[in-house]
Amino acid sequence: MVTKEELPACPVATTVHLIGNKWKLLILRDLLAGTKRFGELRKSIAGISQKVLTDNLRALEEDGIVGRKIYAEVPPRVEYSLSELGETLRPIIEVMEKWGTAYKARF
Repeated sequence: MVTKEELPACPVATTVHLIGNKWKLLILRDLLAGTKRFGELRKSIAGISQKVLTDNLRALEEDGIVGRKIYAEVPPRVEYSLSELGETLRPIIEVMEKWGTAYKARF
């Protein structure tokens, strides 16, 4: 987890630092619809490798944006969902979706 001192002074830069890469945004987009297992996320995000998905999920979890629940089963089942903090990103991502739809409609 990033410490407060390591975060950029600018609030916009802080947001970009936490969720600003392509993969994190796509993971968050998928988790807005509800809890997902690792395999579901991997299938729904075209082009993402297992390592990149794992690394980004771990980073989002460390930053408190995504929660991970492990079930004591054989084989183990792991589910990912937005945390309470992650849910606060919903309006931001929804506005990005609306903007992207409007932009694409221009052409």
